Amino acid sequence: MEAIFEFVNIDKSNNLEAFTQKKLNKIENKYDWVVRANVYFKKDENQKPNGHIAEIRLSAPGPEIFAQSNESSFEAAVAETVSDLERQCGKRKAKMSTH
Repeated sequence: MEAIFEFVNIDKSNNLEAFTQKKLNKIENKYDWVVRANVYFKKDENQKPNGHIAEIRLSAPGPEIFAQSNESSFEAAVAETVSDLERQCGKRKAKMSTH
């Protein structure tokens, strides 16, 4: 799966990209029909105590799958977002019919 990372109002972090890619690989291994992930990292100072936002959009057959979370660190936000995406992918797979 191709992953595209965008950092909004923060500096690029290779460690954060590697951490996120590792989490996304779990989705890719389980759901091979997911084609691409668009990952956005944002920092919002107005949302105390959290403000570390991770948004992930998965390109797959049908509508895009989207999840977002706002946590106290980017790692926690990624973990929560990927957990939401796994749940949504499971629901999508259950609805898919084999032809």
